[in-house]
Amino acid sequence: MKATGIVRRIDDLGRVVIPKEVRRTLRIREGDPMEIYIGDDGEVVFKKYSPVASLDQFAGDYARSLHKVSGYAVLVCDRGKVIEAVGIPKKNIVGQPVSQELIDSGAGHNSQGIPLQKTQRFAPVEGQEYQAMVSAPILVDSDVDGFIVMLAKDEDSVAGESEIKLIQTAAVFISSLLSGY
Repeated sequence: MKATGIVRRIDDLGRVVIPKEVRRTLRIREGDPMEIYIGDDGEVVFKKYSPVASLDQFAGDYARSLHKVSGYAVLVCDRGKVIEAVGIPKKNIVGQPVSQELIDSGAGHNSQGIPLQKTQRFAPVEGQEYQAMVSAPILVDSDVDGFIVMLAKDEDSVAGESEIKLIQTAAVFISSLLSGY
């Protein structure tokens, strides 16, 4: 663990304020769920909860299926980082923060909860050269909790109707698992 040098007191209701700098760095927003862990040394650890990460094994299997059918590399991301990568080396990408552009791409979805795909090229992962060919948000209770991203093979790769439908189907299916319907 990394010390921040920031000290906060517990108030009379047992609350502790997480400093703005820490929230900004970890992309914690008001209303975000947090998991609380107690370490062997009596330490209390708050971890940003990710329903998408709880499906990591399943999401990996689904991503492998998408890759096998489409031939394109696939990423499964929560709102903060890459959970699974198939079709590219995982070592330098899994666990890496997603780009602000990917987060912003999740803003549009229709009233039935069907994700609208983004098909313009952008880098979905901070500090990586991979380009998204198509992406769709994973929605849980009308909130964006993650993304399915299909990466371009080269600069000439263009998402066709089948790639768009595959990504939309994956996003809707994972959304339904997380929403429980």
